[in-house]
Amino acid sequence: MRILIVEDEPSISEVVAAYVKREGYEPVCCADGESALKIFEDENNFSLIILDLMLPKISGEDVCRRIRQTSQVPIIILTAKSSESDVVSGLDTGANDYVSKPFSPRVLMARIRAQLRPSENRKGNKITCADGRIEIDPELVEIRKDGVAIPVTKSEFLIFSTLASKPVRTWSREEIIRNALGDDYDGFDRTIDTYIKNLRKKLSEPGHENGWIKTVYGFGYRFEG
Repeated sequence: MRILIVEDEPSISEVVAAYVKREGYEPVCCADGESALKIFEDENNFSLIILDLMLPKISGEDVCRRIRQTSQVPIIILTAKSSESDVVSGLDTGANDYVSKPFSPRVLMARIRAQLRPSENRKGNKITCADGRIEIDPELVEIRKDGVAIPVTKSEFLIFSTLASKPVRTWSREEIIRNALGDDYDGFDRTIDTYIKNLRKKLSEPGHENGWIKTVYGFGYRFEG
C-alpha cells in the first residue's frame, strides 16, 4: 500500500515516512499542495493521504476538497491547528481523521491502521431502508439512494450504517463513536455532529431535509428510515 505524505517541514516528513515504511507501507512525500494534487492525479494509486493544512501554493483544506471531488481515499489531517473549530473545519472538508501537532508517531500509525483496516461491516449483508430507497452496501462500502451512489467518507459510512442497524434506537455520541469508529478514535465527541451534518447534506431532499436522521435533543441521534 502506498501512502502520500504532504508536509512542508522536512523533519516531520522524514519521521512520518520512516514510521510508515516500518509498518510495511510505501511512503511518497511532497512539500506543497500543488505537487500533492499533481502526484495524486497522475498516479491515483494511494491507499491513504497524510495531509498538513498550512502548505505552500495550495492550502491543505483546498487539497482535501479537490481530492474529495473524485476520490474517497482516506485522508488524515496532520497539523498544528488544534482548536475545536479547526478540527470541525478540517473534517468538514472531507477528511476522515484529524491529528494535532505535536503528535505521537505511534498514535498516528494507529490512526493509519484504523483507516486501512477492513471494516467488519464489509462481511455483512446489504441493508435497505426508507421504503427501499436507501441501500447500504458493506461489500462496496457504498450508500445508494434511488440506485445512485452517494459519495461518503469511510467514517460517514460507518456512522450511517450504525444508525440504520436494527433494532432502531437512539444513539448517544459516545455510543456512535464506540460502535462505528472504534477504540482507536480519540477525537472530540462533538465531531460526530459534523459527520451527521455532512450525511444530512448529502442525503437530504424535500420532505426529508434531515436526511432521515433525527436529532434527539439532550441525547443523540436516531435513524428515521
